[in-house]
Amino acid sequence: MSQGDGPIGSGGAVDPEQYSSDDGPSQVTFTLSRDLQKRLDRYLGDRIPWLSRTSLQRLIAEQAVTVNGRHPKASTKLRKGDVVTVILPPPPSSDLPAEDIPIEIIHEDADIIVINKHDDIIVHPARGNQSGTIINGLAWHLRHSGGGLSDVGAEHARPGVVHRLDRHTTGVMVCAKNETAHWRIGKQFEQRRTRKRYIALVHGNVEPLADVIDLPIGKHATIRHCNAVRWDDTGKQAVTLYRVLEQYGDFTLLEVELRTGRTHQIRVHLSHLGWPIAGDDMYGGRHIEVRDLLTPEQSRGDRRAVVLGRQALHAALLGFTHPSTDQDVEYRAPLPEDMKNLIQILRDRGPAKQPKVNGRVLDANSL
Repeated sequence: MSQGDGPIGSGGAVDPEQYSSDDGPSQVTFTLSRDLQKRLDRYLGDRIPWLSRTSLQRLIAEQAVTVNGRHPKASTKLRKGDVVTVILPPPPSSDLPAEDIPIEIIHEDADIIVINKHDDIIVHPARGNQSGTIINGLAWHLRHSGGGLSDVGAEHARPGVVHRLDRHTTGVMVCAKNETAHWRIGKQFEQRRTRKRYIALVHGNVEPLADVIDLPIGKHATIRHCNAVRWDDTGKQAVTLYRVLEQYGDFTLLEVELRTGRTHQIRVHLSHLGWPIAGDDMYGGRHIEVRDLLTPEQSRGDRRAVVLGRQALHAALLGFTHPSTDQDVEYRAPLPEDMKNLIQILRDRGPAKQPKVNGRVLDANSL
């Protein structure tokens, strides 16, 4: 299989469905029609997007890649006329194994399934990891209860996935069980007609008590997998509203409302303003230990014991129009134990303030 280096999205990237590895290793060849001055591993990342950069670097190290018939390094710069040949591994399968993974279901009907996502689980398979995800667990549940997920996104191993939460973010998520439901709910997300409220515990004493954060977000200039506030043409509009629920001096409990849905939006916005989410070491927060909260006289046992080891961010409420009944529906998820425990410690330590703020919907006690 041979390809030129046309623009990605216009036939330039390798589609795993375009070749078969049934008869042994498959091979693809690219011929550069212009001088890109790009590293080989980055170029292949654009061309073969279903393989991670680490996987591509491993292929290069194992001499499964040649440039002009020679075995290159991952850092080799490519120029006009170079011929790049890659022996490809089998493409990722779109067949998802059903796994007996506990999934907490808030609501289920013929069109949707609403869950309370727990910590440390990803939503769908990615980068060749085909197991241990929410979708694997839902496949098991639906196999034993009847029905299935929407086929929308199945070719990318994400059937039924309308929206996502980060691996260590907990709370309400909805998946679609048929295509009509998928498109109708997805359109509401796209047109910003859903209602999304989060609970976030952040470092610092947040002031003012309520505000609108309207700052553009784009890829971080130097840190992979991170986003940042960007004022150049790579930044996209991102709007977050927050309201203070409780104040503890060195921590603040917030209700956060999303008006847009950029990746890591809440985490980026709050960190940018100097209030990183507690536990979020990717965006300036830190894991919380007993010694961060209590004096030696107040605490017993190991003062290095971790009270919170992930970002204290919880999707507490999700509302939308039901795809078949057209009724307004709203689902809530209770706070997970680690956040509840931390909030209780902060309240007991005192003093805890609960200012009155207009527009609040959530109450930490009711969750």
